Amino acid sequence: MARKSLIARQKRREMLVKKYSQKRKELKEKGDYEALAKLPRDSSPTRLHSRCNVTGRARSYYRKFGVSRLVFRELALQGKIPGIVKSSW
Repeated sequence: MARKSLIARQKRREMLVKKYSQKRKELKEKGDYEALAKLPRDSSPTRLHSRCNVTGRARSYYRKFGVSRLVFRELALQGKIPGIVKSSW
């Protein structure tokens, strides 16, 4: 499980990105990169990182399901993800 502070930091970044998205778009269209540089760093969407919705783990994240590989495996074995079955041959 990820530290609570990392999850909270990610949520704060998401809020800043949402808050400044319109202003960043306007400044980019004008070409005013000096004003763009004065905005908070965390308002840039490139600073966001995908995290597991259950554990907050940042690595091995499956976008399609929104969880990490570890949580995915547990949910799949419990049958909670529709259409996913354990392979056997």
